[in-house]
Amino acid sequence: MLVSARLTILGSGSGGNCAYLETEETRLLVDAGFSGRQIRQRLATIGRSPESLHGILITHEHSDHIAGLVGLAAQLDLPIYCNRFTKEAIEATLKIRIQARIFNTGDSFSVGDMTVDTFAIPHDAQDPVGFLIHTNAGNLGFLTDLGHATKMVMERVRCANVLLLESNHDIKMLQEDPRRPWALKQRILSRHGHLSNEAAADVIQEIISADLRHVFLGHLSRDCNRPELAHSVMSGRLQKIGATHTRVDLTSQDTPCSTIAL
Repeated sequence: MLVSARLTILGSGSGGNCAYLETEETRLLVDAGFSGRQIRQRLATIGRSPESLHGILITHEHSDHIAGLVGLAAQLDLPIYCNRFTKEAIEATLKIRIQARIFNTGDSFSVGDMTVDTFAIPHDAQDPVGFLIHTNAGNLGFLTDLGHATKMVMERVRCANVLLLESNHDIKMLQEDPRRPWALKQRILSRHGHLSNEAAADVIQEIISADLRHVFLGHLSRDCNRPELAHSVMSGRLQKIGATHTRVDLTSQDTPCSTIAL
């Protein structure tokens, strides 16, 4: 059978988020949170280059999702897909004008042979979104920053075959972290902050289906989480609900994940 879609999580964490998705006709980044140089280097590890991209999808304007836009999109004249509030926030933050293909949150649009569904997520940004990307090989969901999963969010990603899902922190480790001020802890724990390991497991338990084959755990905190703990919580929940068909992989801030084929 001809493989028609490949996904590589180039990196995910508070220092940068970026994923690469390609089909037979289309090559996209989802977020560009590393420097342009870093993204180029990480793409090179899978034999790809920014010059072959057809665009960049942006979830929101925080620096760990847009840092590479100056070094990539501006120099290569790549189209950036985002909503209007995110465009304005990016331009104010980076002090550049961007070539934006504006969508209204909740709309769907096509890029080559991909169809992108957009939906609102609860996070402390101007107009943050999640994506469900439809390809001929399957559907891929991206939920990297959200304080809680609304019913609408879960409905929008319920048909995902592959899901990149935030599993940011262990609540106890966060509460006991001596380096974070209380106000920051409250922000992270809020309904517009970040998902804990247990909250991520709750999302999967709610949306699980026979079609969900692969979950990537993303945006893990360096200080308030441990990879083995995040993996254990999710794997334990999947085992508890009998979802032995769903594979769990961890993402890393420092190195790309292995490419998966749909």
